[in-house]
Amino acid sequence: MCLFHMTGDRKWLEPPYRPMRDVRLIADPDAGFDEAVSAEIRQAAEDWLSLERRTPAVDDPGADGFGELISIFLGEQVPAEYIALIRQDMGFEPNDVDWPDGDASENQHDVIIVGAGVSGVCLAAKLRRLGIGYRVFEKNAEVGGTWFENRYPGCGVDTPNHFYSYSFAPNSEWKHFFSPRDELQTYVEDCATAFGIRDRIEFDTAVTDASWDPDSSRWNVTVRGPDGIERAESAAVFVSASGHFNQPTVAEFPGQSEFAGEIFHTARWPDNANLAGKRVGIVGTGASSMQVVPTIAGEVDSLTIFQRTPQWARPIPEYNLPVATESQWLFDNVPYYDRWYRFAQFWRYGDGLLRFLKKDPSWEHPDRSLNRINERHRVEMADYIAEKLSDRPDLIDKCTPTYPPFGKRILIDNGWFDTLCEPHVELVTDGIDHFTPTGCVTADGVTHELDVMIMATGFTVTNLAARLNVTGRNGRRLADDWAHENPTAHLGITVPEFPNFFVMYGPNTNMGHGGSGIWLAETQTHYITKCIVNMADEGVETVEVRPEVRRAYTERIDEMHEQLIWTHEGTRTYYRNQFGKVRSPMPFRLVDYWLMTREPDFDDFIVTALESKAAAEPDVVAS
Repeated sequence: MCLFHMTGDRKWLEPPYRPMRDVRLIADPDAGFDEAVSAEIRQAAEDWLSLERRTPAVDDPGADGFGELISIFLGEQVPAEYIALIRQDMGFEPNDVDWPDGDASENQHDVIIVGAGVSGVCLAAKLRRLGIGYRVFEKNAEVGGTWFENRYPGCGVDTPNHFYSYSFAPNSEWKHFFSPRDELQTYVEDCATAFGIRDRIEFDTAVTDASWDPDSSRWNVTVRGPDGIERAESAAVFVSASGHFNQPTVAEFPGQSEFAGEIFHTARWPDNANLAGKRVGIVGTGASSMQVVPTIAGEVDSLTIFQRTPQWARPIPEYNLPVATESQWLFDNVPYYDRWYRFAQFWRYGDGLLRFLKKDPSWEHPDRSLNRINERHRVEMADYIAEKLSDRPDLIDKCTPTYPPFGKRILIDNGWFDTLCEPHVELVTDGIDHFTPTGCVTADGVTHELDVMIMATGFTVTNLAARLNVTGRNGRRLADDWAHENPTAHLGITVPEFPNFFVMYGPNTNMGHGGSGIWLAETQTHYITKCIVNMADEGVETVEVRPEVRRAYTERIDEMHEQLIWTHEGTRTYYRNQFGKVRSPMPFRLVDYWLMTREPDFDDFIVTALESKAAAEPDVVAS
């Protein structure tokens, strides 16, 4: 692709230079080219890059030409609806909301944002660009959200960070392809500085209450600052950017208070934690545990892992690899290289997978997989597990899930299976019955002597913004609206009876089939800022999604999920609530959600006019 941009020569789009289609979990880095073709491609690139004047012959091939390029790049026909999305994400088209007449002077809306994680930072940056007044209240001492709070050993991202980054703020300084926590935290901090939003963030300040005032059509918000004193604030628009993963789920066992050792959750890892030479237990085998265990195993005396459910995991060779000097040179010097690399990650870690997660009603093995491709993924990963544990056949059944692959997010083998084979590491599949002063006893009656117990038990994701104590119109509490583990919102963003209230990373917006939380933040930021701009432009004071719109949207989500893996009866996951409804992952392709959030439809809302506009133009907006 880069050679075509550089030279304009269409021969690079024809055989034998067309990459081969590759649907494996891990793509062939050589794209199916033989050694001779690879060498020819490299030589041609070197020849062009050695020229004194290096002006690409083709910058933007246009929408039709771009559709051809991305299809050639993937070795498959890409549906036309992706073209605009990918062109914007790659920077070939603008992706910002603008004022229709270029003037923000008539905007009468100001915004309070709760949270300065990747969503809050993104929204603040775009509000600042538009000249819309805003303030951010962050309960922590720095930006970053989940990346600020989670500091456990081995913490990192399982999405390639060239995609897990803002499209409008590419980072040329990534040191890894899958960045560890510190690198990600630094990126978010640097973005907050570069976007010029720090002076509008109040750190160590928590929102304790928010209520809608119908008389002033504003949100009254109570915040508690670092001095512990509460004060009142208000804004026309209230946005929760508190996210999914900031309320740890802490398991409670009988006798736990009697344990004389340390107990802590991975998300509350003590700064002074010292595990050297200690007998350590860890509850859980999810994403956090899979990162912690291989990282700490070398320093502890013994490590006992208490497993409820095994997890599907796959190897990714780049996971621990630094970005080599040569690779970094390509990102820095080869025109368009970084854009195409990002697109490759978008496709492989995004919508490229969802189509294989649909139930095939004619599939002959519905208990273990969904369809033929899902079965192939299962076999690949099961074979990998068996190979890694070939010297410990007693562990193979314990470590091989019985539910279909992707019923829970696929994890990355960060040395997990190798660590399980270490002589001082034990995998226990009997549940913990109770604690004693010196350890715990499992259901089989075995006593496990421990000095430290780590809870890698995940997060409570059904409360979301409801834990902010939000009260809408007519005294309606969000906690009541979302009671019984059943949060619902139109587009995951708006809730009836809560005017001018928006939720980021809300219900059914989790990336269950793959994707990037930062990509989601950009998408929802676009929708929210577009709402505010349209409100100002059309003289709208308040917008409140209609109950029937949310109801229809939720019914659509439930119908779609019935056809997808997360309602498979063999899968136990926090994705589903007590009624079996899936309330975490979205069932849509990323492109579908992107299209739904491009332009707010005010027919979906109850709208009221600004008094100044209503007096001058009484027929403009219905109340």
